[in-house]
Parts: sequence; C-alpha cells; structure tokens
Amino acid sequence: MTYYVGSNPQDVLSGFIKRYFYGLRRNDDGELFLVRVDQLTGDAVAVINDIGVDENNFLDFEEGINFLEGIDQNHDVVHPNLRYTQFKWDGRPLTYFVDPVDGQFILRVGEDYQYPDGVSGPGF
Repeated sequence: MTYYVGSNPQDVLSGFIKRYFYGLRRNDDGELFLVRVDQLTGDAVAVINDIGVDENNFLDFEEGINFLEGIDQNHDVVHPNLRYTQFKWDGRPLTYFVDPVDGQFILRVGEDYQYPDGVSGPGF
C-alpha cells in the first residue's frame, strides 16, 4: 500500500489542489507572454523573480494563491524583479488566445484553439 503526505495524485486530478500555474507578463516592446506550468509533469519550471536587487523581489509567492496586483493604478510595475505581473492557479487546463478578427484576449476552459491557416498567434 502507498501512503502520501499532503495531497495524493487523485486529489490533484480531481481539482482538490490547483494543478496549473498561469503567469502573464509584458516585455518592454509591449508583447504579452503567458506561461502555463502543469505541476503533474514534474519537468516544467516557472521563475518568479528575475535576477536583480533583493528589495525589488516579490516575497509573498505562495502556491495556489492568485496575484493580480503587479501593476499599480499608474501602470507602473510594483515589484521590478517579479517576472509575472499577474499569475493565477487553476485545477483546469485553460487556453488563452488572441482572437485574430477583433484582437480580444480570450479564455477557453478545457478546450484548445487552433489559429486559422495563414494566421499566426501564441495560443496554447
């Protein structure tokens, strides 16, 4: 018989804990980047703080806790070393993509998106 400390694999699969980490960031050119890390694969890594001065780090990272306040009301970055100004956890596979017709940022739950032929995009 196998014993587990904390959550067992069935708890993860049934959504008891947040399986997926989603991090959103924008670079200096205004491009959006989204990372999805599946904790069950065991080989994916999400860097939370980039290299820099310690006082610019985000120190309150906690697994399963969403963070959506990485940019203040003046659109300034609150924690300069924090790689993702917004991140969330979810037990479901989410697909984010930019609609090629109207440019809106779309979320699909549990289903993929394929861009039409001749149109490129960052969907996953």
